[in-house]
Amino acid sequence: MSTTTAADRADTADELDDLRAVAKEVANERYAPFAEQWDRDRSTISVQERRYLAELGWLGIALPEEFGGAGGTFAQALVVVEELAKVYSPAAFQVFEANVGPAQHLARIGTEEQKRQFLPGIVSGEHTMAVGISEPDAGSAATDMVTKAEIRDDIVVVRGLKRWISNGGEADRYLVYARMDDTPGSRGIGAVIVESNRPGVRFGRRERLMGFRGIPSADVIFEDVEVPVENIVVRPPDGFRKLFSNFSIERLGNTTMSLALGQAALDKSIDYVQQRLQFGRPIVEFQSVQLTLADMALQVDAARLLRDRAVASLDAGTPSTLEVSLAKCAANEMAKRVTDMAMALHGANGYSEEYGLERMHRDAHGWALAGGTPAMQRIRIVSEILGRGFDQRPPRQS
Repeated sequence: MSTTTAADRADTADELDDLRAVAKEVANERYAPFAEQWDRDRSTISVQERRYLAELGWLGIALPEEFGGAGGTFAQALVVVEELAKVYSPAAFQVFEANVGPAQHLARIGTEEQKRQFLPGIVSGEHTMAVGISEPDAGSAATDMVTKAEIRDDIVVVRGLKRWISNGGEADRYLVYARMDDTPGSRGIGAVIVESNRPGVRFGRRERLMGFRGIPSADVIFEDVEVPVENIVVRPPDGFRKLFSNFSIERLGNTTMSLALGQAALDKSIDYVQQRLQFGRPIVEFQSVQLTLADMALQVDAARLLRDRAVASLDAGTPSTLEVSLAKCAANEMAKRVTDMAMALHGANGYSEEYGLERMHRDAHGWALAGGTPAMQRIRIVSEILGRGFDQRPPRQS
């Protein structure tokens, strides 16, 4: 087993720049020519395309070497996510899910047997794993979930419904958060892996979302699904705490998707305002355009610096929930504003599918909803600053 530490693997700027250049080339050559049509058709990433990303080594960048990964840093993984997301978010999402999503949870808190069983297939692109947290009546209030995982000797029986599951119906492995005992709140919640081919697993119709058109979302329904007890990843009473301490890593993937949208919208706008002529000169010559462009650059760079700080702390082995929440909140809101400002600078062209900005704006709203809204991040920020929690529920009647 490798004894290399995160500090020993610190990336040089040149290494990250080289990786960024390769990812950018793949994005522009393989995805850019078709991104508009694929979005219109709501096409999803095929197994063959996922395998291609695996052949490049991108589905295991931040996963352990002993399970087929590269044992690299989160900074490396997120460089690839960003460059792909600037062009075609469904491809970026595959790299995101493998490196900072549920597979990363498994790599950090799963058993050795679970890692050997599930991680190599994810790294190779043969399998993909989604996470099931939200339910019809448990969104931001995640601990209101009612899905149950009942332990009966050597099996676990899973019963319930999960909603808004990204890659729902496409993934063949699910990390399912569920109640494992009757203790109220978070202390009754654990997590279990459920394979999609188990009897009793069903999927709802695919959601028709405003954005995320190439990232399928569907209900995942568990009707007395039996899995071996060895599939339990964490148990109560501290399972939920372990899960959500690692969920901060996944939020950095979300942050990076938002950052990519803002940066791409800014880059497109910089080119456009120098080429677009009105009143006999490039529109960049007008002060109002200059001010808008400057505001866009300020917001993108601020979000990037917050994201980079949070990633650096994670790679150094000192992850900070506060830094992650600051970065996610800033990047989510930046992406919505900057893509909107880019559309305004492009005028009617920005409203056209041809320029891709309306697609970016639609997706930007989705990333602000996924993984904890900006409102919930603000509550988390204050909790971290003050070192105390806030109960959002009304007081119990005595």
